This record gives sequence, C-alpha cells and structure tokens, in this order.
Amino acid sequence: MSVWDRDIFAFIKPSLDAHTLGINLVAELLRDCGYQVIMGNETISKAANGLKYEINCRTVLEWLRRNRINFIGLSYRLDQDEAVRMTGYLMHQLKENGMLHYQGGLIKGVFFGGLPGSCLQIEKEHKGFVRTFMGGESTLESLTKIGVPKERIPKDILEGSLYDDFRMDFGKEIIDSEQYLEIKAIDRSGYIEYGTKKDTLNRRLLAGKTPTTPLMRAHAGPYSSAVDRLDSVKEFISWIEELKKTGYLDILSIGTSQLTQSNFGEDWGDKPNGGGVPINSPEEYAMIWEAARPLLLRTYAGTKNVANLAQIYENTINICWHALSLWWFNRLDGRGPYDLYTNLEQHIEAMKFIAKTNKPMEANVSHHFAFRGADDVTYIVSAYLAAKLAKSLGIKTFILQNMLNTPRSTWGIQDLAKSRAMLRLVKGLEDTNFRVLLQPRAGLDYFKPDLYEARIQLSAVTALMDDIDPHDETSPPLIHVVSYSEGRHLATPPIIDESIKITHYSLKKYRALRKKDKIEDMSRRPDVEERMLELLDSARTVISAIEGNIDDPYSSKGFYRIFAAGFLPVPYLWGEVDKFKYAMHWKTKPVKGGVKIVDENNKPISHERVVDYAVGNLNEIT
Repeated sequence: MSVWDRDIFAFIKPSLDAHTLGINLVAELLRDCGYQVIMGNETISKAANGLKYEINCRTVLEWLRRNRINFIGLSYRLDQDEAVRMTGYLMHQLKENGMLHYQGGLIKGVFFGGLPGSCLQIEKEHKGFVRTFMGGESTLESLTKIGVPKERIPKDILEGSLYDDFRMDFGKEIIDSEQYLEIKAIDRSGYIEYGTKKDTLNRRLLAGKTPTTPLMRAHAGPYSSAVDRLDSVKEFISWIEELKKTGYLDILSIGTSQLTQSNFGEDWGDKPNGGGVPINSPEEYAMIWEAARPLLLRTYAGTKNVANLAQIYENTINICWHALSLWWFNRLDGRGPYDLYTNLEQHIEAMKFIAKTNKPMEANVSHHFAFRGADDVTYIVSAYLAAKLAKSLGIKTFILQNMLNTPRSTWGIQDLAKSRAMLRLVKGLEDTNFRVLLQPRAGLDYFKPDLYEARIQLSAVTALMDDIDPHDETSPPLIHVVSYSEGRHLATPPIIDESIKITHYSLKKYRALRKKDKIEDMSRRPDVEERMLELLDSARTVISAIEGNIDDPYSSKGFYRIFAAGFLPVPYLWGEVDKFKYAMHWKTKPVKGGVKIVDENNKPISHERVVDYAVGNLNEIT
C-alpha cells in the first residue's frame, strides 16, 4: 500500500458562499480514485466565515487533527480580497501549530478554488504550496494538478478524457496558427426581404448562399452604473453599428437588463439595473432595430406581462424568434415576481400569441434544470416537454438550445450521448407542420479566465458541436457563439467577431479532417451509442409516466404538477424550497462524466424509482 492510498482529503467552504458544485465534483473524483474524502459540516463552514478569529481557527484545526487530514481543499468564489485573507489566516495557523508536512505534521498540501484574481494573489503569497483552481479545468487536469498518481486514476476517466484531449489539441493548433483571423464574413443577402420587416429566420436559413455554414448568434449588452441610462443605450447602438459593419454576426441577442425584463415601461427610480442594456420604451427598441438592419434580432422574454412584451418585440425589433423559460425566471430562482403556476399561465398565453405570428420559439429550460443539479435525463425530458407543449399550441418551428459542458465537468462523449438522445427524442415530434432546429452552445461557466486557453476551448467545443450529427453538414443550422472572454469579462464587438471567426474556421477545418479520415468517426463509438440508448430509455420511462398519470399534461396545470410532484428532480432549488420539497427529494452526482440521480448511499438509481416516487405524490399536489 502506497502513501497515497492512505491520504485523506478534507474540503472546507465558508457558509457565506453558496457555490458548492466545484468542491462536490472534485470530492467525487477523488472518491472514484479510491481516497477518503471528508466534507466540512455546518460547524466547520460557519467557522470558515471568520478564520481571523482564534476560536474559529481552533475549531477548524482541531477538526483537521481529529480526522488526520493530509490535504485541504478551500473554496470561496465571492470577494477576492476576503479569499486571500481567509487562505492567509489558515496557512498562518497551520504553520504556527507545526501542522505542515515539512514541519513534521500531516498536511502535505492545500488547494484553493476561486476567482482568478484570488488564485493569482494566493499563488504569489504562498509560493506554490497552495495550488489554485480558477475554473474550467478538465477532469484529468484537475486530478493531475492535485497530484493523483496516474495509476490511481480509473481507466474510464483516462479513456473518457482521450476525446476531450484530442479536441483541445485540435483547438490549440487552430489558435496557434492564427489562420482563423483571415476568415471572411459570409454574405447572406440576395433575397428581397433581407433586412426588412418581412425578414425572418426561416427566410435567412433557406436563402443562405452557404447552407452548410450555420447562422451565428451572439449575445451583447453593455452597461455601466457610472453613466446615464440613455447613454448606455447609445453605447449599445454604437456596438451594433460596429458588429453590422464587420458582418460576421447573423443574429444579435440583445442582452437586456433585469429591469427591462421585469419592469418595462415603468419608472425605475433608484432600483438596481442588474447589468445589461437598460431599454425601457418601445421607441428605444425601434431605434435599435433600425440601427441593426440587416442583422436579425432577438431578446430575453419578460418576467412580467410576458405576452405583452412578446407583442412589443414583434412590433419593434421584428424578433426573429421568441425565447421562454416556462418553469424558470420566477420566484423559484428569484428572477421574476410570479409564482410558478402564474408564470406558466403567462408563458402559455405568450406561446399562443407566438403561434399566430408564425415565428419560432426557443425553450430556455434544460440548462436551467442543470444549473440546479438536475441529472442528464431530466435535462432531456424537460426539453421534450417544452417542445411538445409548443407544438400543441400551434408553434411550427422549435429552436432546440443545447448548452454543452453543463456542468463543466461533463465529458465530451457524455455530451454527445446526451445531445443525440435529446435530438432524437425531440425530432420525433417533427411532421409537416412542426420542425426542430438544433442550436448548440458552450456552457455558461465553461471558459477559463486565461484568454489564450479560452480561445482553444472555443475551438474544441465547436468540434464537439459538429460531432453531434457528424454526417450532416447542415447540422447544426444555428450556433450560439459564447465569446471566449466570458470567463473573465464582458465581450466587446471585436471579441464577439473573433469568437465567430474561431467558430467558423474550426468548423471548416474539423470537417476537412473528417473527409480525409484523420479524425475518429464519433458516430461509431459504442460507448456513446450505449449511453445514448440508456438515456433514451430512461427519458421515455419518465415521459410515459407523466402522460399516463397526469390529466392534460401539456398545460399550465399539467406542467405545474409535473414539477411539484418530482418528475423533474432539482436538488439545488433556490426559492420556495418548502413548497416544492418533492422536486428536491433526490440527490445527484457526477458519474463517469455525466450526472445521475443517486440514493442516500450515493448509488445511482433507476428512473422507475423516480417515477414511482413522483406518481405517489400526485394526490397531494393541488
């Protein structure tokens, strides 16, 4: 037995910081490698809030001694200065008490996960003894950085990382060559409605001169509290002019502020804006549309008066598709004023209006479930339910947004399996009056703060997008390009353009390699196929149970009961936790690069068990 077999890891997170996903993930990885891992309990978390006080430090040190800890992991993703101080207090006390390994103590190393600025300062102050994690590290990268010997890493983790490692090598070649900088913008004009009020997403897709090159969508929304609201709107228009002139962007997503979504047309007074463009009148939207032509425009749905705002978007920016969140952006997540049932009622009213306009609809649901700890099957089922609801209400085109790398620990082969299962299930709804358009994107917190590495990641995730349906060059028809700077700062027009160039060029080069048989045919991977079929079977089990036990499931009442009974488990729900206790009943954990529901012993369970639990709760849901 080696020394590493006996090492014990401890993870500590101050209770002030609600971010737990990162340390939970690393803890599970270490357990997979055969190590004992102890998580700080409530007492330790509260003590970590104030390590500058001797009594709190003594509590933590006694806990470390009692459990004979060898490695300590700290996590704090809030105030940068406080993170540096917290680590400093702990390191000082460990040294003062002779607990470090070079002093004859048990502590061999300390790890810190937090904001980039915190990590850089901590590394500088502690000269490498404290290893830091800024976010975005792969599974293998994390274990290697911790110092886990290769022979201790399970074979499936090593094999699961091969595809991801290959794509990162591909991305590095793309970025190092800098050839993507020379790519030209695509001219998509040539049809009579181009850039007019009659222009639509469908027309641009059909009339494009290069149908194998996806339309590129990007999100933009500058705001500064230091300037007047109207000045922020004017700055946004200057951004639009810049993006329109360069011509790389096809669809501009207007990143409106929280107040725009929740209090449009009202007197905001001194209410906090919450970031984003503070648009507050139809006239301002109309001004933006005029400035943006011929770009297609879309924006967030409202969190209040949802259908009314959808009509304003139609009349002012000729919105190219509407995006609704159904179960989200309400009291459940603190993003809107409505209770869940009212929110669903409002969304269905808006969807009926959208159907009359013949515009597409995008459902922003799956990744919001994932943000709250949902498993891969719930991710898939929520998308299917949203698509079938849209179809039942007369919507003819459904935008299937697929946020990859969510959580960011997801292996590429698991993303492929999840994406294919979701695409097959939702596309099964297609007929002459209903079609599905895939729109993949990188994960919200996928990118590293190092901008060189983030560029490589963007290229690598583009290859992943193309491998979802590798033998169809028209897939995906749309790509939501998340700018590489998102892990560090807001994307400006030059960064948005560069991100689109990276995406276009990476897609072109990856397809060229496939035609020359220089990359693996990911459509033939048996492990991906096996996982996809497993996900499909479980998803169909859940859908069948919903449709067999809930009257009128595709309605506001039906969607409310689906959620409240626990058919779509969300272990990390933020709001109204007492009201929706059944939705929070199950725990989840990362398993071989995916996310599964587990029992009280952390063992994966079948979805038959999840379904039985939810069905048993239906009589209590009113």
